Formats: sequence, C-alpha cells, structure tokens
Amino acid sequence: MADVDDKVEGSVDGKYYVDSSCIDCDVCRTTAPENFQANEDEGFSFVFKQPGNDEEEEQCQEALEACPVEAIGDDG
Repeated sequence: MADVDDKVEGSVDGKYYVDSSCIDCDVCRTTAPENFQANEDEGFSFVFKQPGNDEEEEQCQEALEACPVEAIGDDG
C-alpha cells in the first residue's frame, strides 16, 4: 500500500499520489495518461494533474488497482 508520507517529487496536491516504491512500469501512464507523467531522470511516475472529470477519476482508480507494486495512493 502506498505511503502518503513517502510521496515522490513532482506530484500535485490532491487525492491521488505516487510513493517512492514506484518502479516506473508505465501502467499508470498508459491507463490514465492525462494524470500521470514520468520523471525519466529519476525513474518514477508521478501525478501531474488530479482528475478533473468522471472519466479521469475512473482511469486513476483503475491505475491504482493495476499498479503492480501498490505505489499509487488515494488520500481521499
């Protein structure tokens, strides 16, 4: 389970976040491309935009559920 006290750099404040256990597998960026981006230099993904509509909310929730290392958290 993601740790809210271990958020990666670059994540915007809000309900969803990524912690340092991220392995940059691309699942979240593929599932919710409007909300997740890669920090290619450091090798992790982060939330650059919180969901702004129902579709994005569903995609972020799907990304959370699909994350192989449970690095995506839902603080809402």
